[in-house]
Amino acid sequence: MSHPLAKIRRMFELVEVLGTITFSEVPDEAFRAVGMRNYWDGYFAGRAAPLGLAPAEVVHAVFYNFAEGEVARHIPWVWGKITPEEAIAVRERGSAAAIRQRIGELADAPGLVRIADLATRAALSAPTEGRALYAGLRTLDVPEEPVARVWHAATLLREHRGDGHNALLVAHGIGGTEAHVLTALALGTKPAEFGRIHHLPKDRLAAVVDGLRGRGLVDAADGFTDAGREFRERLETRTDELAAPAYDVLTAAELDELITGLTPVADAL
Repeated sequence: MSHPLAKIRRMFELVEVLGTITFSEVPDEAFRAVGMRNYWDGYFAGRAAPLGLAPAEVVHAVFYNFAEGEVARHIPWVWGKITPEEAIAVRERGSAAAIRQRIGELADAPGLVRIADLATRAALSAPTEGRALYAGLRTLDVPEEPVARVWHAATLLREHRGDGHNALLVAHGIGGTEAHVLTALALGTKPAEFGRIHHLPKDRLAAVVDGLRGRGLVDAADGFTDAGREFRERLETRTDELAAPAYDVLTAAELDELITGLTPVADAL
């Protein structure tokens, strides 16, 4: 079943909201309660846990977009405080609790079971080849409780798309920091003010921007050129194409039902 790319892009928007609840206050507090020193300890423990006791170099490679040395400040330190299995459980509980807290009565809506089932079917159907983080998540047990199951499915679909996106970035010679610069420009933000890279040494960040400028993607005022804007949109479109096979298992009517069912949940989040 081949679905319109507009619907694949819409699913990305929905699962992004659901998946990134993991990085909000409630899961952060849950990780701190089991000994994590700060937000990033919990982030790396929870997100890297499906990879097992992988060294910092492997996590850095899989996550792709962190500056050199950032992962190593947390991995393997966190594994002296919590096991990957425990981190997976803390992450699931905290994420599901955060969703319930924000969506209210929707958490107990009868239709949520059906939406969880559709999302899970899609999330478990995608190919794993070349997608390390998605493959790691596929080894985990699927939660029974509907809210947790919707979150789990969204996380699978989000990381499946992300693995494909990283492969495209590699193929096009766009490093992790460069990807953040392109995202900043797409949001209308100066790279030096963008949250994920503003802390980098000024000369290092300037060198990255200069490199993109030399490729004709960034103009003299540190904004997109027309070619840069088109290049980024091509990457996003191709990412959608690579994410599409996850939804082939669903009929057109089922995908529409899934989008309709997830929309009020995402809106509430």
